Order: sequence, then structure tokens, then C-alpha cells
Amino acid sequence: MAAIEMNPATAKLLGLAPEPQPLRDAFLRWQCRIRQMMMRDDRGRPGDAIMPALTLPGATEPMGHIITVLSKGPAHSKTPEMRHMAQRTNDPASIREAALKFFGEFYYQKATEFSDILTATFPPDSPGAAAIRRAERCTVTFDVFNQRYDLDCRGWKLTAKNPLWQSTYWHNRLFNPTLPENTVILGFEPDWKTSTANPSPV
Repeated sequence: MAAIEMNPATAKLLGLAPEPQPLRDAFLRWQCRIRQMMMRDDRGRPGDAIMPALTLPGATEPMGHIITVLSKGPAHSKTPEMRHMAQRTNDPASIREAALKFFGEFYYQKATEFSDILTATFPPDSPGAAAIRRAERCTVTFDVFNQRYDLDCRGWKLTAKNPLWQSTYWHNRLFNPTLPENTVILGFEPDWKTSTANPSPV
């Protein structure tokens, strides 16, 4: 019987592992290491390694930098735990300490548990988010530690029902208790066939 070729997006929704993609896998391992170090050594303070430049099609200069979130796939989601941490007390310092411990220990240990769809939050009515949505595609460039990734991405607005919206919102609420519920969250899905890395990690 011939094997059924499953669309990667369908595989993600079903919690199944997508087909092997060396560039994607190397990128996720790299980001997991960086984010775990950020939680352990920099107390969760966002650095250049998770704040890529974003360039719209036809532009010669980036429109700016975004702070990205890397979320676990639905089958490995820790959103309920993040929501519980954010809601169990009104003390921001206590919430932050719990979050740093949570993310700094085991959360980023297995890169294979993570979705390759990056997300980022924007203020309600953000002109930048609107421009990205209109363009539908963009280049997201990570260029740190002598490693560069140029990710050719599809960008779109996530709804509150999307598991990645929920994961992103509660992740960021742990570090920003005033994050509004109507915050705009965009997803950035790389096309790994047209994305590049220099030097190549594979």
C-alpha cells in the first residue's frame, strides 16, 4: 500500500511529527538552547537571539524587530500550566520567579516537541501588524552568534481559539501581567524549502 503524504499543517493539528526537515530541526534545536539560556542566565530578558528583523516583500530595510515566542506543539502543550501560574497569585514577582524556574529547567529540553510556527504579540490596532497581514509574507532574519537564518514566512493573525494563540498569550502574561486580552498575535510559518542559513547547520 502506498504511503499517504500528509500536509505538514494537518500533521501539526493532529499532533503528529512532520516529515524530517534538517534546516527546521537545526533551527529549533538552536532556538531551544538559546531560550533556555535566556531564562537561566538573563532572567527571561529578551535578547537579539529571539528578536529577529522582519522585512516585508519589496522592502530594502527591515520594518523593525519582533519578540518571538516558540511554543510546543498541541500534543506537548503546557498552556494549562502557564495559565495556572499566571492566575494563582496577584504578585508579579512571584509569578515571574515561577515562570523562570518552569522555563529554565525542562521546558526547552526537547526541540522535537516544538512547533516551527513562531508567534509574536502586537498592541491592538497595531499598524505594523496590519502591514504584515496585508503583505501575507515576510522574511524573518535571525543574525546572532555568527549564525544567520533568513526565514521566508507566511504571516497571519491567529484567533483566540488557536492553540498557539493561547500558548503565546499565557507565556507572555507570565512576564507582563498587564497584557490586554485583545492583544494581536501573529503567526509566522517558515517555508523551509525557500529559507536559508549561513553557515548551513546541516
